[in-house]
Amino acid sequence: MARSRVQLNKAHKTRFSSKSSRNLHKTSHQDGSGIGKPKGNHVKGARAARLQRGKMLREQKRAAVLKEKRASGGSTSAPRVIVLFPLSASVDLNSLGEDLLKLLSNDDSGTTTSSSTVASSEYKLRATVLKAPHGDLLTCMEMAKVADLIAFVASPWDENVSNFIDSFGSQCLSVLRFIGLPSTTVLIRDLKKKNDLKKMCASQLASEFPEDCEFVPADTRDDLHKFMRLFKAQRLTVPHWRSQRPYVVAEKVGMQGADESSGKCTLLLSGYLRARKLSVNQLVHVSGIGDFQLSEVELLKDPFPLNERKKQNSMELDDLHDEEVLRSLHPDPMKQEPLVAENTPDPLAGEQTWPTEAEMAEADNNQSQRKLKKRTLPRGTSEYQAAWIIDEIDEDDSDNGDDVMVLDKEEDHFSQDQDFEDDKETLRDVDDETYNDSEMMDDESLTREQYEDQMKKIKEAHAEDEEFPDEVETPIDQPARKRFAKYRGLKSFRTSSWDPNESLPQDYARIFAFDNLARTQKLVLKQALKMEEESRDDCVQTGSYVRLHIKEVPIVAASKLSSLVNNKPIIAFGLLQHESKMSVLHFSVKKYDGYEDPIKTKDELMFHVGFRQFVARPVFSTDNFSSEKHKMERFLHPGRFSLASVYGPISFPSLPLVVLKISEGSGAPAVTALGSLKSIEPNKIILKKIILTGYPQRVSKMKASVRYMFHNPEDVRWFKPVEVWSKRGRRGRVKEPVGTHGAMKCIFNGVVQQHDVVCMKLYKRVYPKWPERMYPQLL
Repeated sequence: MARSRVQLNKAHKTRFSSKSSRNLHKTSHQDGSGIGKPKGNHVKGARAARLQRGKMLREQKRAAVLKEKRASGGSTSAPRVIVLFPLSASVDLNSLGEDLLKLLSNDDSGTTTSSSTVASSEYKLRATVLKAPHGDLLTCMEMAKVADLIAFVASPWDENVSNFIDSFGSQCLSVLRFIGLPSTTVLIRDLKKKNDLKKMCASQLASEFPEDCEFVPADTRDDLHKFMRLFKAQRLTVPHWRSQRPYVVAEKVGMQGADESSGKCTLLLSGYLRARKLSVNQLVHVSGIGDFQLSEVELLKDPFPLNERKKQNSMELDDLHDEEVLRSLHPDPMKQEPLVAENTPDPLAGEQTWPTEAEMAEADNNQSQRKLKKRTLPRGTSEYQAAWIIDEIDEDDSDNGDDVMVLDKEEDHFSQDQDFEDDKETLRDVDDETYNDSEMMDDESLTREQYEDQMKKIKEAHAEDEEFPDEVETPIDQPARKRFAKYRGLKSFRTSSWDPNESLPQDYARIFAFDNLARTQKLVLKQALKMEEESRDDCVQTGSYVRLHIKEVPIVAASKLSSLVNNKPIIAFGLLQHESKMSVLHFSVKKYDGYEDPIKTKDELMFHVGFRQFVARPVFSTDNFSSEKHKMERFLHPGRFSLASVYGPISFPSLPLVVLKISEGSGAPAVTALGSLKSIEPNKIILKKIILTGYPQRVSKMKASVRYMFHNPEDVRWFKPVEVWSKRGRRGRVKEPVGTHGAMKCIFNGVVQQHDVVCMKLYKRVYPKWPERMYPQLL
């Protein structure tokens, strides 16, 4: 039997009651058992699980940061890359680079080291010092892609000492922001009054750099010592896309096994492996050359060990670079990823085959059901007479005739006209202004006067496209139904259907497509992370000094890389699964503000996507979020983002993009656009729109006789199903042709004015142009 309790009422709250007296009702005075909330910090249920999960995540993040710090600054990590970047042409990088190398090597003598990589026992780190050449944009971009720290060097180059950055420095800064800046700092040279000039430099350049960027003087040895201490303690950050793939910055480039008959050889790249593990079964991409397989990976003795205590002269250091091989890895033919760039189409895949028995039985069944269909016949009609009566559906179909355009359906209406059977050349895309005005002439064969005339025509077309977008004139000497045979009308650009798999070009048989890009990307990245966490025999650890044997490289490209290794970074990075295959890539791009010349659709441009470089001929279109269809743009217009669609090797988004225009002769490429990789989708529909215009000849309320849109009555009948509209907001349809010169009678939904303009929209699907040459180093 339960024990009875004495009722305890809550005391009245007064102004002078204490906190302890207010809490007396929570405990029992008889047995001392608590009747309120339990004492102590005991939390149960979902809140306890939530707190435990937060604590676990904090511990994991702390452990990851500690592991990253130990890996980046330990003896087994690759040397940190410091890129000295001049903000103006007056900056002397040679003296600054020598001072840094002397400080790191702890060499007080006047001798200079031949290598850019130094192991410092004093600072307990290894560093590679690279000097970006002022005026060479491509080299600066390649150095920024591999830099762990970019040290921007500023120096006053005017008597006013208020100018620290010139036009090239400003251009490079804007490009590097799109690529992704790693950790940054600003070194200020040639300071006489340190405090004043440092404050002036910081106030002028603070808006150009991140908030955590440090401004450090770099004139004396003590200043450089302070900079190195800061660099040693700093937690370096790199762009996310760099940490997803292993890469090697080549310190030595060689070639062996050259075969003159095939023009191929084995390229040897020696350098430190960074970011992630590399498998010998992976494919690698050499920047500017292409994708290749590995024939061997050699693990070499580290030429710059951190625990080396004895000083060696330059001759011994050169002998050390020919170090012995510690281990060799060879690919497994069963596990090595095949080098597949293009799909091999089956020419017989679309051929008509003999029907099977099941198909013939289904056809007989359909025929019998068609015979059993009930028909409405006049009374007294015999079976013989009924066979000659045509259904209403057949009569309706026959009324369309051979000279009527199909609306919203891509049927081969041009094959129904007998004229098209006799003139097959008219089915070519002769109206494609985007094919460089019928390719005008090859740029290499143009004289200076011809090149200036071509640029003048392009600029005039650009100005006309901005003033009268999409408007074209119907030719007088050619029927419009032949000239615009590949075009069709759409009731609504947003909602009308368009089959993405019909009338595809032959190049679409060479590419690959994903059923679900997001799922495939997630699976590929998961497999790469699993390979990083496992201990496998076919992988090389991060930070190792390796020599890559890349097979079947063109001899011309290999010899060119051998001559560039001392002046420009040569990067080889491992590819993820499927990243060697070709597909249709879509980029979100914006025209660079400093580029004034017009950029035409299907112009040959150089695309820098992450570490990768390739040549493409893009199609520009509007970035339409509300529809599956995108309207093609003849030119890349400034001030807004557009969609650039190209044929290119697959790369999983997101990746930064820098578009360069290949200049004539030996001139440096110019930056034309900046952006990022958006998606990989061959089924994305890009439509080219044209507008045919006519003028009212006679107007009677809502009816009008329109001329000059077509020049013969057959064209009027062909385009009769397409809707017409006027620039004053009226909509209507074509009723019938009038006369023999192409005039037509139209009916509108309102009163038409005499000075109005009647328009008709037509659409055609367009595709990118397959580039004749893919990689810039092979040009």
